[in-house]
Amino acid sequence: MSRDQPRPPVVGDPSRPKYPFPIKLSGPVVKGFGRGSKELGIPTANIPLTGLSVGGHEDVESGIYYGWAGLDVSSDGERASKSVPIGEGTTGTVWPMVMSIGWNPFYKNSVRSVEVHILHKFNKDFYGVRMNLLILGFIRPEYDYVSKESLVEDIRTDIEVTRRCLEREAYIKAKDTSYLLDFRDSAHENQTGT
Repeated sequence: MSRDQPRPPVVGDPSRPKYPFPIKLSGPVVKGFGRGSKELGIPTANIPLTGLSVGGHEDVESGIYYGWAGLDVSSDGERASKSVPIGEGTTGTVWPMVMSIGWNPFYKNSVRSVEVHILHKFNKDFYGVRMNLLILGFIRPEYDYVSKESLVEDIRTDIEVTRRCLEREAYIKAKDTSYLLDFRDSAHENQTGT
């Protein structure tokens, strides 16, 4: 896809995710660079970069992806299983997500990052909570931008592409994957195409 061409409204196979998807990643939510909410108005929940190396994903192409995120929090951002120690719960909620894996060329990052925008507005931060990701498709490569406004415009388009992609039957069904709501530490071996 070229930046000069119109963006497709939907990406990926309409019948089901194709290899290497789905990709499963998991990790605790950690503080990022602090730009998502403050500078862009698009908050992110980040997982450590080590989440990519666990299942052999360090070679995943940098870019923008879509799928589902399971979090051990309620819709307001409170831990769903407060009486259970972190990492041992099997409750929570699943939301659509769009994510960036890469270097964020606009910001000239010196390290690669995994930044997830969950398509839900939370009332509070939830650092330390485990997030399970089921990545179902690739939207586009990462780009550098001439302005912050053009970056935000492209992210907003990514969000709409994500919504439409996840409305397809096979992608809706993926939301019910038990992995997304299993927050026991032993349940999280990052995998590709399973």
